[in-house]
Amino acid sequence: MMERERAVHRIPEILRDSGWTVCLVGEEQSGKLAQVTAGLRRRPDTTGSGKLITSGFSYWGLESTVAWAHACNDLYYPVMRESIASFSRRWQGMGGLLPDGPLHYVSLGPGTGQKDQAVLRSLDGQDRRGCYVPVDVSAEMLRLAQREALPHLHVAPADVLPVQLDFSLPANLDRLSTLIRRTVGDEPVLYSLLGNTLANFDSDGQLLALLAEKLLRPQDRFLLEVANTAAQDEHAARAAAQEYENSPRFREFVTSALMQYTDLQIDLNSLSYEGSVEDDRALLVKVVYRNRTGETLELTLPDRSTVPFPDQDTIRLLLSRKYTRTGLEKMLVDARLAKLGETHELGHTAFDRPAFGMTLLLLQAGDVPGPPPVRATTGPNPFGD
Repeated sequence: MMERERAVHRIPEILRDSGWTVCLVGEEQSGKLAQVTAGLRRRPDTTGSGKLITSGFSYWGLESTVAWAHACNDLYYPVMRESIASFSRRWQGMGGLLPDGPLHYVSLGPGTGQKDQAVLRSLDGQDRRGCYVPVDVSAEMLRLAQREALPHLHVAPADVLPVQLDFSLPANLDRLSTLIRRTVGDEPVLYSLLGNTLANFDSDGQLLALLAEKLLRPQDRFLLEVANTAAQDEHAARAAAQEYENSPRFREFVTSALMQYTDLQIDLNSLSYEGSVEDDRALLVKVVYRNRTGETLELTLPDRSTVPFPDQDTIRLLLSRKYTRTGLEKMLVDARLAKLGETHELGHTAFDRPAFGMTLLLLQAGDVPGPPPVRATTGPNPFGD
């Protein structure tokens, strides 16, 4: 035990060499591979509701991480590029609404780390820095996020604690909550779920409620970023799908997981970008790979087993949404989250296309009515109100 303790105490010294990263792995990785395989074994379905690669696994692995980083800088994929470019400006309106004193930052799905850098830079500039805990199912994504988030900041190596974990599972959130509270004690934590990541989950509202229940204490805050829409019709749904369809780099990203987990010969012309109206809550976008060969193919999966892939069968590669005001407000109520502040950014769209934007919300646990949230809108409100 003494040898182990001495080894642990030496870690901060080792981390002063920037070539090393320490990562806590919070779950058995072979089990994650079994989840991927199970998703690809689902029944044939021509609508994109059968076989699928679930959200976190689209980013799992080196190839997918590199492809995502490239997509975020693609001039033909403005949705993510503009979201990253405008984040610092939108975040500035939230700084005065945070608890006083040191503030620890837990980033759920840190992506490329550029948005985390904006948050950490503001805390660093106010001498309010605490621990930085990025959490992701992909170890490669965690390393990318640290590389982008931490340069030129006064964050001690011992205060950076990457956690490889699927935060969509209740048992994993219990473990994460215990880890964070043992690390920070009663000091406040700022959690974030940025880049419209929430929209990638089938049960998005349930996930938001789960995060609030499992993680948030009264002193903690939650930073949520989602895409939004004022229009809600078939024309708007098609326009939402076209945002993804126009980007060559996005096509490379969205098929990277399919190349990694199957032996399918990828034909980019077999991708379909399908938009629909999801009740009164959102525009729903599915990116699916459709077998258009006219014959049944046989897919080899990660466990070396095979599964038939009939003609016109589909594999869902990505799910996303753009929320209406009604849909977003209902999710917050159901999750018992109260707004402290919100900012809006209207995307650049042609005159004949629907107005889409990004909403950034600072939230706290509790559904007791309080003072109205602070609003800061860049350009017209994309919700149209």
